[in-house]
Amino acid sequence: MKADLKQIQAPIATEMTDFEKKFRSFMKSKVKLLDHITNYIVKRKGKQMRPMFVFLTAGVSGGISESSYRGAALIELLHTATLVHDDVVDDANYRRGFFSVNALWKNKIAVLVGDYLLSRGLLLSVDNGDFELLQIVSNAVREMSEGELLQIAKARNLDITEDVYYTIIRQKTASLIASCCAVGAATAGGDEELIGKMRCFGEKVGMAFQIKDDLFDYGEEEVGKPLGIDIKEKKMTLPLIYALNNAGWADRKKIIYLIRNKNENKKAVKQVIDFVKGSGGLDYAQEKMNGYYQEALGILKEFPDSPYKHSLESLVRYTIERKK
Repeated sequence: MKADLKQIQAPIATEMTDFEKKFRSFMKSKVKLLDHITNYIVKRKGKQMRPMFVFLTAGVSGGISESSYRGAALIELLHTATLVHDDVVDDANYRRGFFSVNALWKNKIAVLVGDYLLSRGLLLSVDNGDFELLQIVSNAVREMSEGELLQIAKARNLDITEDVYYTIIRQKTASLIASCCAVGAATAGGDEELIGKMRCFGEKVGMAFQIKDDLFDYGEEEVGKPLGIDIKEKKMTLPLIYALNNAGWADRKKIIYLIRNKNENKKAVKQVIDFVKGSGGLDYAQEKMNGYYQEALGILKEFPDSPYKHSLESLVRYTIERKK
């Protein structure tokens, strides 16, 4: 997989290296403790898929500009702020296998660091007059918060329909990738129609990405998140929603009882996983994921051939073929 990502990055390898340096400089502060913590965050970042989406969509939409770097940095700053705050809310001690900020420096500092990252992102845009980018990314952050709250509200009653599920993942996950692609198009000087098209492309990719994540919960891959974690957290994902919708009254009642009352019990979680697998829930989710994947590729087909376009196609494929 690593080799694949390196190949995907090839047309924007220079930009990614430059971005790394610029991003570090955007995070700089006059407080030693803050620099120490932000340095820790930067060193442990993931695959850098968000900046890749920004640069590749900018390349496809007309060309990478100086504002593309600021757009990518704005997304990374605001997204990192939400992750730091999420770990506090979830009382999570780990993020991508490393200690979270709140685990090392406690909640109070983590919340303040999240606030700092948020303000750095806002100031970066305001100082450079990037108001269009600020609007795109602020909308995504609002949607992510709404999606998270909607999911929490629905988890209490376990009454998520397929439509509500799509609303949640569109807001929680797809809105961020959509904003990366909209920012890429905007920084390439794209008009409203092009920005809208790229936003739509990113949304389709994000929907497929999240459904793929849901499938990991059922042990469909060798690696990935711990088995049954969504069930333990009472998250209603697409395979489970489909299985419950197609179950008889007695089965449905029993499974909902297990999720509500026995979600910490390994045996009960395995029962739920077996029920979903036996009900065709995984096949259904896979089919829906492929539908979004094809729609995303359909949008890309409208653009002329270029190394950026080929890399974007590969990046979309990577999101649904990844092992974790």
